[in-house]
Amino acid sequence: MSQSERLFAEASKSIAGGVNSPVRAFRAVGGTPVFFSHAKGPYLYDADGTEYVDYIGSWGPMIAGHANPRVLEAVHGAIEHGLSFGAPTAVETQMAERVKTFFPSIEKLRFCSSGTEATMSAIRLARGFTGRDAIVKFEGCYHGHSDSLLVKAGSGALTFGVPSSPGVPADLAKHTLNLPFNDLAAAESLFAEQGDQLACLIIEAITGNMNMILPEPGYLEGLRTLCDRYGVVLIFDEVMTGFRVARGGAQELTGITPDLTCLGKIIGGGMPVGAFGGRADIMEWLAPNGPVYQAGTLSGNPVAMAAGLATLDELDQPGFYEALTETTEGFVEGMIAAAAEHGISMQGVSRGGMFGLFFADRPVRSFAEVTACDEAVFKRFFHEMLDRGVYLAPSMYEAGFVSSTHTQAVIEKTLKAARDSFKAMIA
Repeated sequence: MSQSERLFAEASKSIAGGVNSPVRAFRAVGGTPVFFSHAKGPYLYDADGTEYVDYIGSWGPMIAGHANPRVLEAVHGAIEHGLSFGAPTAVETQMAERVKTFFPSIEKLRFCSSGTEATMSAIRLARGFTGRDAIVKFEGCYHGHSDSLLVKAGSGALTFGVPSSPGVPADLAKHTLNLPFNDLAAAESLFAEQGDQLACLIIEAITGNMNMILPEPGYLEGLRTLCDRYGVVLIFDEVMTGFRVARGGAQELTGITPDLTCLGKIIGGGMPVGAFGGRADIMEWLAPNGPVYQAGTLSGNPVAMAAGLATLDELDQPGFYEALTETTEGFVEGMIAAAAEHGISMQGVSRGGMFGLFFADRPVRSFAEVTACDEAVFKRFFHEMLDRGVYLAPSMYEAGFVSSTHTQAVIEKTLKAARDSFKAMIA
């Protein structure tokens, strides 16, 4: 029995499902989840000491590599002064000002402790600001596990939502409307029918939770126009894409300015952090200045702020994004080529240090097309790569991530593992 198998059996006695977040359980791919003991640069090391090239990066934040010396030094310095005060600190303001240099659309912001908190709070703020209840989200886009967002579409794109998890009241779920991603006509129909009832539209402008899908040309522009026409708050969930697909996130790449932006992951440098911000006139509706309540004892935690500042220092190094983009593009191109060498169809896309790979014979543009990908092939490939020391996301619905520590030698090592895996799959 491996150490991971032993540890999972022990965890299952005390932790619900044996894990503290469902995707970690490996239910989508089968087998026992890997338990890790430490990490460095682009590598993870499991409880048996096995080394893996990591393409998850703690689901995004490890853009500068695991155990980055600059980040560790900042954390060590911060903890010398205490772990939490539950009171204001100067480093919170420093971090806020730094985030604003990356995201010009953010005039004011507020920190919290997770991406789920950020999206939940942004939606509450939009409802308070507009005086409306209904919200719009998109099929396949995940914005955390708050009640309003755990909702799937009903019998048609314009129907009221129904809960996709027990524990979500139907009376609350009915205020959440779902639309298909990359279908502007469906959005136009919904807004024409109910636009004056909508508080906000929240979207991953570049998705990461149904794998990585890019918006079609004109799509986000159309959504921005609809929101302006009907007075709807446009929220970009950039918890994954912020600082990751570009210095200024998906909004920099697309040229579309949202009213509110939700951030997380990278701004904590590996520590639990979230943030939401945007137009000052909307943000001023938050307590204590306004009537919309939001709070958190650990919001703006000084250790997390220090880790985030150090991470942003890394991103500001000359040529950081150019090099990261080149590495990620080369990785995706190499993976597609390796699959083709063995007669396997693979599609791929990347921006900055984020990528998506699909076992499909044509480009993937929607949640329905993701579900049509060959999941059986993905599962086989995942385990073949895991056996060869490459750790990919254990679900075909998750994007992947490359860090600045993924050198060309690391990429070549990965591509060799991919070629060997594909060869084994067709043998």
